[in-house]
Amino acid sequence: MPHNSDDPPAMGQVQFLTVAEVASLMRVSKMTVYRLVHSGELPALRVGKSFRVPEKAVHEYLESAYFDVG
Repeated sequence: MPHNSDDPPAMGQVQFLTVAEVASLMRVSKMTVYRLVHSGELPALRVGKSFRVPEKAVHEYLESAYFDVG
C-alpha cells in the first residue's frame, strides 16, 4: 500500500525531544517550553511526569513564529 504524504508518520518514525532539548534548540528556558505545551501552542506527549515533544512540531512552531513576525 503506497504511503500518502498527508498521513501522520508512524510512531517509530517520530523523533521525540525532552523539554530541556526543546529549550536548548529554541534558545529559551524550560519554563517557556512548559508554557507553550500547556497553552497548546506546542503539542506534547505525556510520559509519566514528563513531556516529550515531537521534533517536527518544534520546527513547525518555529517556522510559523518566524513567518508571523513580518
